[in-house]
Amino acid sequence: MRAIVVRDRDAGVSGLTLTDMPYPHAAENDVIVRVHAAGFTPGELDWPATWSDRAGRDRTPSIPGHEVSGVVAELGYGTTGLSVGQRVFGLTDWARNGSLAEYTAVEARNLAPLAADIDHTVAAALPISGLTAWQGLFDHAHLRTGQTVLIHGAAGGVGSIAVQLAGEVGARVIGTGRADDRAVALDLGAQTFLDLDADDLRDVGEVDVVFDVIGGDILERSTELVRPGGTLVTIATPPTVQPKDGRAIFFVVEPDSARLADLAQRVRSGRLNPIVGAERPLSETASAFARRRRTPGKTIIRVVDE
Repeated sequence: MRAIVVRDRDAGVSGLTLTDMPYPHAAENDVIVRVHAAGFTPGELDWPATWSDRAGRDRTPSIPGHEVSGVVAELGYGTTGLSVGQRVFGLTDWARNGSLAEYTAVEARNLAPLAADIDHTVAAALPISGLTAWQGLFDHAHLRTGQTVLIHGAAGGVGSIAVQLAGEVGARVIGTGRADDRAVALDLGAQTFLDLDADDLRDVGEVDVVFDVIGGDILERSTELVRPGGTLVTIATPPTVQPKDGRAIFFVVEPDSARLADLAQRVRSGRLNPIVGAERPLSETASAFARRRRTPGKTIIRVVDE
């Protein structure tokens, strides 16, 4: 099969190559998915799990990408709940070969059925962004109706979904980003938008929840905005400063097939709109990794057509 592989940690994005790789093995309770569309996280070439397995052993050449949408091609021993030919989407394991390939092996429990009326490109934009947004807002920050939430990167893959989910529960949403993200964030449901390059973050005032995807100085300054009893959640880096009379939480998204099914139903009903900012073929994966985001939403790699 054709796949994007990385062999040299020091090579970075330039080390991504399209090459032939062996067809994956279906372990117990695995599913082999014929990949139609795949998502990736630009920073994953820096993740330890990209280069070694759970026991710390080198696993290069490795295949990156951890969001997948496709069709079940094969079931491993003992796999139940899914069938060959079924449309599915979900998360691949962090420490195994991923989705930027024509076929990938995934634990069945990390996949959810995909309705025929959701395009694979849209589905591939949901697993990391959708689950991260949901878990950050509700599982960790416990956002409720009437509260105020500040969402950094409101036009990005995670932020754009977080804005929509927060608005749906009746929260007041303040989005941030660059100037050209303003219209997108407001169209998605943010009541207010701050340009991080031009506006003063302190103008936000106190909020119940901060959802951070940026880290660095933005993360540190945001701790001052959390009102007593409030929560800052971040996926960027463990916070070094805690809000006064509040809490700060760093988390890594976890697979959840039931929540994926719920998010897909929201897409079908029109309550959620994942933004696919760009679509590239498998052969252009390296340039997609290297490209700084200039469009809203998430870049998706189209591997094969329906």
